[in-house]
Amino acid sequence: MKAHHMFEPARSPRQNTCEETRQRILMCAPDDFDVRYVINPWMEHQIGRTAPSLAREQWRNLCAIVSQSAKVELVTPAAGLPDMVFTANAGFVLGNIAVVSRFRAEERRPEEPLFRAFFEARGFHVASWPQDLPFEGAGDALIDRGADIVWCGYGMRSAESAPAALEQIVSRRVIGLRLVDPRFYHLDTCFCPLAGGYLLYYPPAFDAASREAIETITPPEKRIAIDEADAMRFSCNAVGLDGSLAMNDASPQLQKRLRAAGFAPVIAPLSEFMKAGGAAKCLTLKLVER
Repeated sequence: MKAHHMFEPARSPRQNTCEETRQRILMCAPDDFDVRYVINPWMEHQIGRTAPSLAREQWRNLCAIVSQSAKVELVTPAAGLPDMVFTANAGFVLGNIAVVSRFRAEERRPEEPLFRAFFEARGFHVASWPQDLPFEGAGDALIDRGADIVWCGYGMRSAESAPAALEQIVSRRVIGLRLVDPRFYHLDTCFCPLAGGYLLYYPPAFDAASREAIETITPPEKRIAIDEADAMRFSCNAVGLDGSLAMNDASPQLQKRLRAAGFAPVIAPLSEFMKAGGAAKCLTLKLVER
């Protein structure tokens, strides 16, 4: 699949065309993907152990699944930035506003100007964000599909004050959720808002106050809590696509529960990216939603 050049002219997200009514999802080819450092527990003992050909095959498979329901945009991968493939961390997008990530890990900071250039070239308004305030984009900030709110994880990568800072920019209620398990270092590794107000999540990844906040807003019949085995499969790191749900893996029991709630699980194995602590959601960023 040929990547668009980062500065290729593109229509503004505001343009009212048939094409713009589709979801638009940003991905980045794994041309330079590998595990070269350790910034999360999944990367431990995995340096140099990814299989490039298998990673490319798995990425292309996910891209094909996403393309069935959405327009895929590609950002040009940069040599020396192996985690750029995880475009969920490019930033947070809501309408025409984009907030570029401020990475906590110094290894990923060179990605920031590249993603900023991408958003600017696509006509987004890039909001200002404090240089010294860690915030890792749509890895930690997720739009609810039933209420007019944004959930924002903090405590691992994004700062505790990030939810309040984001709320000032997006003019929408932002609810902070404290992450307490290093294995689930981004919100999207353990929490997935689904269409119709449903929520797929792993409760032990959060502190008691955060679990209470989740339960206050999401009614019990809409909460799909998963066990540790499915959490470790990154079942929550899924991409909602017009009723289907692209995901690395899920137990038969979880797949049955999802189908009962009206969702169609589509298993897209992503073993090579799991070695770096990412799966389907990490590899995508929704630029335009319905």
